[in-house]
Amino acid sequence: MTPSETTSSFAHALPFGLSLLTVPLAWIGAVYGGWTVILMPAYVWWVVTGMDALIGVTLENADPDTPDDELQWYRMLTMIWFPVQAFTVFTLIGYVTHTDHLNLLETLALFFGVGVMTGSIGIVYAHELLHQSDRAERWLGDLLLANVLYSHFRTEHLLVHHVKVGTPEDAVTARYNEGFHRYFLRVLRDCPPSAWNAEKRRLARAGRPVWDHRNPFWRYAALQLGMLLLAALVGGWAGLGLFVFQAFVAVWQLELTNYIEHYGLTRKYLGDGRYEHVKPRHSWNAAHKVSNWMLINLQRHSDHHTKPDRRFPLLQTYGEDEAPQLPHGYPMMGLIALVPPLWRRQMNPRVRAWRRAHYPEIEDWTPYKTGVHAG
Repeated sequence: MTPSETTSSFAHALPFGLSLLTVPLAWIGAVYGGWTVILMPAYVWWVVTGMDALIGVTLENADPDTPDDELQWYRMLTMIWFPVQAFTVFTLIGYVTHTDHLNLLETLALFFGVGVMTGSIGIVYAHELLHQSDRAERWLGDLLLANVLYSHFRTEHLLVHHVKVGTPEDAVTARYNEGFHRYFLRVLRDCPPSAWNAEKRRLARAGRPVWDHRNPFWRYAALQLGMLLLAALVGGWAGLGLFVFQAFVAVWQLELTNYIEHYGLTRKYLGDGRYEHVKPRHSWNAAHKVSNWMLINLQRHSDHHTKPDRRFPLLQTYGEDEAPQLPHGYPMMGLIALVPPLWRRQMNPRVRAWRRAHYPEIEDWTPYKTGVHAG
């Protein structure tokens, strides 16, 4: 069997459906309450990490030239996720607001888990969809982002992050020694205006004002308003509050992943406001098999930045000499990042080793953190 035939088979695509197991886990928590309300985050973080430890890594690469018509099972998975997620979120809101067997703590724990699902799976799937040229896929990506009230991520990711990654101009590139909690507040502050200004510049290049109907922020606002109204219609004020809560958790989960992906990795400054081109060395990768199934190969992050529209089953893994590797998959690294001293103990020596290996000529790294370069 050729690499292309292996990639296109249903059996090969099936493990990426691990994400679908979060739906019954959510309903078990909603119906039974008690300790079952933590099943979803426990599955996404701990069970997947445990399976990574048991099954290990994979360095296999699919044929990157596999045509789209041989990837139908993978595309189907990402395209069905919005209806699956939206149905789950809104029916759970309707259920818990019209029953009384869950106390407040159980309800909040349940919707914390929902946010872990909509953030670690929903936004990752949205990310995959938004990078494609197909209009239907991009719309599904927009709907997934609206479902967590983070629609500006599309603009910020496509127009800012992929252009400025690894430089001080990219808010999402975590600075060396920056703790996650401070990083999270910074990106919440900086990314929305950054996205707005990116669209403003794009429209200005076409001779259009920022208020032009082609500005996607109007679509973002309409979709998000629609989601809020539906949550209120289904669950009243309590339902609206639960919807906003899961959205906040989802954004927190997304930015936890963003924090990991480029922590401390910076492109060399060339002078006159220019930086070297993005290379595989500028993203943290993890070859752990099960977490890559769950996160649809997001951990092959260097190749994603090399070819952003490459579909997830075709993303390539690199050797450690080309792209830095993490000691664990993203779920476990996210848990470590929540404890900044532990994160620094794990990651700062790796960043310093990376600097020595790739940029021995740079002696002062302070400008790469402050963004103030001479010349």
